[in-house]
Amino acid sequence: MLLELREILNSTVLTETINWGGPVYTLDDKNLIGIGAFKNHCALWFFQGALLKDTNNLLINAQEGKTKALRQIRFEAGSKIDTQELLKYIDEAISLHKLGK
Repeated sequence: MLLELREILNSTVLTETINWGGPVYTLDDKNLIGIGAFKNHCALWFFQGALLKDTNNLLINAQEGKTKALRQIRFEAGSKIDTQELLKYIDEAISLHKLGK
């Protein structure tokens, strides 16, 4: 699943870097999205996720009261990734960055 997420992100204009020991995807040297792996799930972290339109209610705040803009989409072990739907979130994050949000 992690490799699939990485492949999806590498198909975009984002640049893959390593930050905090994991892959982070940047544009213009700004962190936009990160991949996190945990015991029971993996997640895409959207650093400005609070600005995204979450029409499918996929974004969650993992640390309510601690993080303001950071949101994540979790993927449980064995779940299927809807690439097209995920790309909508990624493309919106890229567009918002380009608009200076």
